[in-house]
Amino acid sequence: MNKENMTSEAEEIQKNEVPVQEENVESSGDQVALESKSEEKLLAEIQELKDKYLRLYSEFENYRRRTSKERLDLIKTASQDLMSEIIPVVDDFERAFKAIENEEDANKVREGNLLVFQKFQKILESKGLKPMEGLVGEPFDADTQEAITQIPSPSEDLKGKVIDVVEKGYTLGDKVVRYAKVVIGA
Repeated sequence: MNKENMTSEAEEIQKNEVPVQEENVESSGDQVALESKSEEKLLAEIQELKDKYLRLYSEFENYRRRTSKERLDLIKTASQDLMSEIIPVVDDFERAFKAIENEEDANKVREGNLLVFQKFQKILESKGLKPMEGLVGEPFDADTQEAITQIPSPSEDLKGKVIDVVEKGYTLGDKVVRYAKVVIGA
């Protein structure tokens, strides 16, 4: 091959390469434009999601504050219903104390006190408070009872069982409000 043929071939190759490079530049320009548009879409979507997140977060914070405030108000006034029902019992006790001052018959005083006590018990029972009954002779139950002492059992069948109830236990619904204080046989 001679030198002229090589140069003309090289020139021809260069001519062919130049348009190819120009096409790549044009297509990369289109690609940059497409990437720019998709990037803008993604940025807009990100901004929209951030906005939704902030709104949702704000709504949740408002809900949390509102429920917290409502809970505090409920706790403050939860016993209002019970107190309004107990006030008449307090009035009855005051009347009974006044009546006791002039009364000489102990049976009448006892009957009056018993009536007030029964009224008070009915109010507590209507609110769900129940005394634990029938514990003597039953096996000791640590879930509802508190053993304050152990004494030698009077009979063999009372070992590990409740012999005496020192203080009644109470339940409110299914929850133990006060454990029964009991004496158990050893």
